[in-house]
Amino acid sequence: MTGSAFQYDNKTRAKRDERSQVDMPLGAWAAAQQRERATHRLAALGEMTGGIAHDFRNLLAVIGSGLRLAEKRAEEPESVRTYIAAARQGIDRGIELTSLVLAFAKHQEVDIHAGNLNEFLRSFEPFLRYGAGPGVRVKLELGSDIPNCLIDPALFDSAVLNLVMNARDAMPSGGEIRVTTERLVQTAPTPDLPGPEIYACVRVKDDGCGMAPEVLRKVFDPFFTTKGEKGTGIGMLQVQALAQMVGGRIRITSERGIGTTVDLLFPSIQADL
Repeated sequence: MTGSAFQYDNKTRAKRDERSQVDMPLGAWAAAQQRERATHRLAALGEMTGGIAHDFRNLLAVIGSGLRLAEKRAEEPESVRTYIAAARQGIDRGIELTSLVLAFAKHQEVDIHAGNLNEFLRSFEPFLRYGAGPGVRVKLELGSDIPNCLIDPALFDSAVLNLVMNARDAMPSGGEIRVTTERLVQTAPTPDLPGPEIYACVRVKDDGCGMAPEVLRKVFDPFFTTKGEKGTGIGMLQVQALAQMVGGRIRITSERGIGTTVDLLFPSIQADL
């Protein structure tokens, strides 16, 4: 453990705390390490709880929107059933998000397994449309031959919903959000993307206000937001965490007055190049 705060001392059979220069018996050192791990775990749980609360707020907003539309169209039974189904799906997603906190508390792993982005997006499309709101169009364009990848469906849905709602907020006068998938073949490594590798890519693109370079540089900073009290500064951090959890990448390009494009890239589980 050379170089860390604690080092093993063969002569005293104790751990030395370099900050205080005090020899600690092994039992005390173990207890201190346990407390430190508990502190880190509690801090991580706090961050996760904040993120879950952020996602719940998004889910509840979408559920509320769907139910309001159902009330307005009570005379159209088929439309009402569609809105209610979307609201029920939102409730299911909320339950899945809650399970993430429970899994963390119980040292369980999240539900990462092989899946296809096209299938997830097809089932989640109505939810994305409600999340975008009545003034914004969501155009779903699913590419062909999209490779399977490792993913947690609940986290993926939350990440894409975050991106769609960010895009919506960037277009207060309305507009279009394009959600597309493509097979990306990386034949050689680049500064932002390892290679050779095959990726499943989902892209969320808007024609909103865009971001200035100084804002774009801070987009993954914890609690950084341009939305004032309406923002938490956690959403993009969670999107980044989802990608990193499965060895993926996130890329953002934005130009003031033109719009923003976000790519989520997930490594294929098929044979490498």
